[in-house]
Amino acid sequence: MPYFSIIVPVYNRPDEVSDLLESLSQQTCKDFEIVLVEDGSTVRCADAVARYESSVDIHYYYKENEGRSIARNYGMERASGRYFIFFDSDCVIPARYFEVLSDALNKHYTDCFGGPDAAHDSFSDVQKAINYSMTSFLTTGGIRGGKVQLEKFTPRTFNMGFSREVYERVGGFREMFSEDIDMSTRIRQAGFSIALIRDAFVYHKRRVNLRLFFRQVYIFGMSRISLYLLYPDTLKLVHWLPACFVVGALAMIIGSLFWWPAILPLVAYLLAVFIVSWCVNKRLKIAALSVVASLIQLCGYGVGFLKAYFLKVILGRGRDEAEEVRLRKGK
Repeated sequence: MPYFSIIVPVYNRPDEVSDLLESLSQQTCKDFEIVLVEDGSTVRCADAVARYESSVDIHYYYKENEGRSIARNYGMERASGRYFIFFDSDCVIPARYFEVLSDALNKHYTDCFGGPDAAHDSFSDVQKAINYSMTSFLTTGGIRGGKVQLEKFTPRTFNMGFSREVYERVGGFREMFSEDIDMSTRIRQAGFSIALIRDAFVYHKRRVNLRLFFRQVYIFGMSRISLYLLYPDTLKLVHWLPACFVVGALAMIIGSLFWWPAILPLVAYLLAVFIVSWCVNKRLKIAALSVVASLIQLCGYGVGFLKAYFLKVILGRGRDEAEEVRLRKGK
């Protein structure tokens, strides 16, 4: 029986699955099984699975499309490991990941953990820019799993794990916005330990274009309000920052029509994003794209947050669970 069960929900991403399985086949520690759940895909990854069946222990399932959370729960019900690991299908796993993770758990066992993500050298310039915007402290992205902590660390399902005991006591994921944050909150409330293992990182491709990225962060903003309605004490100042950016940037743009220096703080901020990204990524094109991606992240999240706050809190409409399920299907 393997110690780890890797559970991956998939929807129409055979090429990404192939890259993920290739990286898992290169692991220096292979004390794991892979439970891959095809969630109603019209473009299946069965051929990719067949190519790697001889090099890794894979269990492949196909089911109707019901959403990622239900697919993950489906996988856990069929997993045999003592510790469940969750990756997104667009992840590439460093060769020493499970060696590092095993050492960390042996030294300081934790019931639940999460790790950071990074951009691989093979990623496109747009993907690297999106990764920068999602991991930089200048965009609040670096707060999540970074070195600066303005809130309790919350594992995310692109790189997350918890023990079978956690699953048996807390249950599975709920089909909702930000199901990983909801799961982490329930795990913490049940008295289990949660830790960040910095060296257990993954390469995360994220969205391949800026339009899809906007939709993703817009939903992230909406989901924060859904979580607030479930757990009022989880809404922190940091979650308001993108909304404040949207309001502040709009005020500066309008103000500059009457007094041009009003726009200077916004220009200075975007220049800082450009310079830091240039220093990190060493390329002017990625730095320029990082400015665009950062604006999309902050504005998309901020607009989604403000819209949801107005509709669900101020107007008192509350959560629309059917909408959350609909938006998450086919992801």
